[in-house]
Amino acid sequence: MRDAVADDIDSLVALYRALEVEQAALRPLWPLADGLDEPIADSMHAAIGEEQTIVLIASIDDVPLGFLLASPHPLLIQARGDQVGTVRLIFTEPEARGVGVGAAMMELAMGRMRAEGMALFDARVSPGPRNAKNFFEAHGFSARLIIMHHADELP
Repeated sequence: MRDAVADDIDSLVALYRALEVEQAALRPLWPLADGLDEPIADSMHAAIGEEQTIVLIASIDDVPLGFLLASPHPLLIQARGDQVGTVRLIFTEPEARGVGVGAAMMELAMGRMRAEGMALFDARVSPGPRNAKNFFEAHGFSARLIIMHHADELP
């Protein structure tokens, strides 16, 4: 596992598209509200170029199997400059799940954010599959907010 670089864009886009298929099946609004702006290659390139954004790519035998995108976000002004480290996207190919690929990415990202002074962390998790919730709970996360949504129809 390592920091993603511009040469990884094609692999990151392919991994993102696999994540998008999974998430859209659970929540059709995901690609419109919770994913990345199109074109995805440009969004990934911009994320790699952002100083405080962490973009990791995980591979085994040079085969990309997962990625993580995380960044700090400011709290309200009364938090006096504190930030929350947010894991915005994390994905591993199904065959790489349960063997520590995702856990290694989480540990590395959270360690880096801790080194920047963050002690608060959020992770964006879709409702539905219990395995995703179990993964984050195993890393000490618990729900702090549930966003309710209603749509007469999708745009």
